[in-house]
Amino acid sequence: MTRLFTTTPHLHKKGAKAARDAAQTSSSTTSTPTPSDDPSDFTALETEITTALDRLKTDLSKLRTGGRFNPEILENIRVKPHKTTPTTTVKLSDIAQIIPKGRTVQVLVGEQEHVKPANSAIQTSTLLNPPLTPQPDPTGLNPLLLILNIPPPTAETRRAAIAEATKAGEKAGTAIREARARQQKKIRGMQVSKAARPDDLKKAGVGMEKVVERGTGEVRKVVEGVRKGLEAG
Repeated sequence: MTRLFTTTPHLHKKGAKAARDAAQTSSSTTSTPTPSDDPSDFTALETEITTALDRLKTDLSKLRTGGRFNPEILENIRVKPHKTTPTTTVKLSDIAQIIPKGRTVQVLVGEQEHVKPANSAIQTSTLLNPPLTPQPDPTGLNPLLLILNIPPPTAETRRAAIAEATKAGEKAGTAIREARARQQKKIRGMQVSKAARPDDLKKAGVGMEKVVERGTGEVRKVVEGVRKGLEAG
């Protein structure tokens, strides 16, 4: 009877060698370090700190600089331009021009149908402190024009703005502390699972604190700069 398949010692050796090579290749591939394996990879931490700082700067930009009105606040007011779609909102700056003029701000609306929604949005906006009531063009020549009379800054409005700046700084500080806690948890997990050498974990802990210190220092610097501007006003 003829045997269709034969196995020779030579083929056994070749097969064994191929299997070893494949195993080594697989081992090499799976053991390649990834960022999550590196205790000193602070990418996530730094990203969260940057996000906290960006949010802080956005919040502070809404305050009165030097106790003066910031026209950018108006630009960010949300307006419902159409009654038929009450859930749809746009920025006021998308439907109107914001033009500061001394102690007044002109809001030049692009279309007549948007004048009433813009007026309503300004009056009810929580971004404005104190609230402002738009007035029509006193000359009666331009029905698309709304006038905002800006009250002069007072000691009370400055104190309120400073308090808001402090609050925004505390919020950013909390976000950074929470980001640090997550990074610390990662390092602790690697320590428990022995995924990294003790020296590397110690080095990562020191590096983490430096990143956090830089972030909190930047928060203090930004808030202090705004506070000085408000107090000087």
